[in-house]
Amino acid sequence: MADRAASETSVIVGMSGGVDSSVAALLLLEDGYQVSGLFMKNWDEDDGTEYCTAQADLEDASRVCERLGIELQTANFAAEYWDNVFESFLAEYAAGRTPNPDVLCNREIKFKQFADYAQALGADAIATGHYVRGKWTNDGFKLLKGRDSNKDQSYFLQAVPSAQLAKCLFPLGELEKTTVRAIADKAGFHNHRKKDSTGICFIGERRFSDFLQRYLGTTPGKIRDMEGMTLGEHIGLPYYTLGQRQGLGIGGVSGHAEAPWYVAAKDHATGDLIVSQDHRDLQRNWLAVSDVNWLVEQPELPLICSAKVRYRQNDQRCQITRRADGQLLVRFPTPQRAVTPGQYACFYDGDICLGGGVIQSTGMAAESVACAESLASTESVV
Repeated sequence: MADRAASETSVIVGMSGGVDSSVAALLLLEDGYQVSGLFMKNWDEDDGTEYCTAQADLEDASRVCERLGIELQTANFAAEYWDNVFESFLAEYAAGRTPNPDVLCNREIKFKQFADYAQALGADAIATGHYVRGKWTNDGFKLLKGRDSNKDQSYFLQAVPSAQLAKCLFPLGELEKTTVRAIADKAGFHNHRKKDSTGICFIGERRFSDFLQRYLGTTPGKIRDMEGMTLGEHIGLPYYTLGQRQGLGIGGVSGHAEAPWYVAAKDHATGDLIVSQDHRDLQRNWLAVSDVNWLVEQPELPLICSAKVRYRQNDQRCQITRRADGQLLVRFPTPQRAVTPGQYACFYDGDICLGGGVIQSTGMAAESVACAESLASTESVV
């Protein structure tokens, strides 16, 4: 596909009704591709217009496609989403971890179900409005960060197999969000000011704790400080994440400073939620990851590179080695705040996304600090 002429390439764009996918379709048309659109519905439960925007999003996508003069088809992947994304999402929360459904949704739905569906329709490629870049080199396809550092979404695509990413076009990779909105405005798109979607992938911006309780229920427990003093009660460990400040319900505590409380740990054996006012209790300088998906030829270890442990975090220098249990050990010379099991660590060499894996465990160890000087003086080795 890398060498195929645009005029000979049929592309189906994943149309969400938002400004990004709308402009992606427009740019592909201007580049001469044979373009059509596909709207995916992946959540069947309609529980009020406040949260369920699928119908409004479909109407937005239809208006844009009509203006562009391209066909829009619809597909329902709700069963696949439930089986391959949502059940895993619930299981992780039930285990007290904090999953990232957006990463899994990209791997299982947008770049698998959608890609397979488009191929069955005869498309040569799919396209999305992600802010990333795809680049073909002598070593094959590479996934690069988007030029707009505030919108780069490579973190969310780290778990997608490289062979799947190589079949996708990313028209917005070189653009900034402000430019995209300006292009949409000039094109007369009614949605050029539509706000970016947030919340759970395909489920929307609903009150998260209420939504989760419908599936997991509550298991109340004690909120304790680092010394074991009881400060209050929580509704269940799944409803809290490391580093969380809001929603703890802890007021002024006798003998403690008038400072914010943060979730520092979860004790699954006792059901206690451990909180602290000291940021040092949130710091970790190593983590272990499993289920690693490499987007480049698997590098030799030890590897010096950079990593993100959450979206929009600045790249953090690290060293990767392999543990006896097969998991990868990632060590940081600079301690990281609130590294969360269940989330993903994404690895980079400059702009190149190397891949990533699921964080299984974290800790603070003196030997990790000892690698700081060697990391600071060593170039990346990929």
